Amino acid sequence: MSAYFSQSRKKFHADVLVGLIRFNSQGVPNFADTSSKASSNIAKRIVGKMEGEVSIGRVAGQTSGKLFEDLVLEFIQNCFGRLGNLRPGTWGIKKISSRDRLSIAQFEQYAHLVVLDEAARSNPALAAALGSDYTITPDILMFRVPEPDDRINEISDLVDDESVTYAILRQKNSGASILHASISCKWTIRSDRSQNCRTEALNLIRNRKGKLPHIIVVTAEPLPSRIASIALGTGDIDCVYHLALYELIAAVREADLEDAGEMLRIMVEGKRLRDISDLPLDLAT
Repeated sequence: MSAYFSQSRKKFHADVLVGLIRFNSQGVPNFADTSSKASSNIAKRIVGKMEGEVSIGRVAGQTSGKLFEDLVLEFIQNCFGRLGNLRPGTWGIKKISSRDRLSIAQFEQYAHLVVLDEAARSNPALAAALGSDYTITPDILMFRVPEPDDRINEISDLVDDESVTYAILRQKNSGASILHASISCKWTIRSDRSQNCRTEALNLIRNRKGKLPHIIVVTAEPLPSRIASIALGTGDIDCVYHLALYELIAAVREADLEDAGEMLRIMVEGKRLRDISDLPLDLAT
């Protein structure tokens, strides 16, 4: 019998097939770019390698993105929840409304953004200077709740009122949760709008006070060149995780797409692209 993460990966794929993937009249899956033969070819081969049945019908483009977020959220919750021995603590993970521009201000590293936003609202000159660089709206946020003293001192007396008065993991010092990861979900990578995950990543880096959270992108995009537009480079996004990396690699190999295969090799060996099954353990680091 397969290990839990492998079983969860198969269930994730089955849910994607039922809830998200649809074929057009030419038999091309809806996460392919129908104007690209390579994209259509790779996408069809990926679906053929995934275990499960594809539903008949249509899924609206905007709905696809939200459903993808829901399934990614469920996968992470189920898998990370099994890692208590590796990553003890009280953890939370949730989706964020696209209308909530200051969603991350509820977390310790970004609490100051509320004051910044209030100042910008009351001062047009300041608002013009700042622009929207301080507004960040990821799809999924993962966070850790600070620990009370009795939990910290559970095994032995480690903290008291004489010291450790600023550490954010100590609940007594700050009640705000600590942002652990910002996860952007991109069902496909088609336009400049998909590049906003890089902008959000840079804003997370520039505007934080303290620990930088993991900055992650999850996608189902079949074309390696489009994945590379987000994955390659350093300093902003930690890593891109693909819905079905093993199937993608096999599909590109079978389609005999040499350039696409080389691009995949560069991203994988360069530690810029991993499979969705790698994500829970990476979040435990």
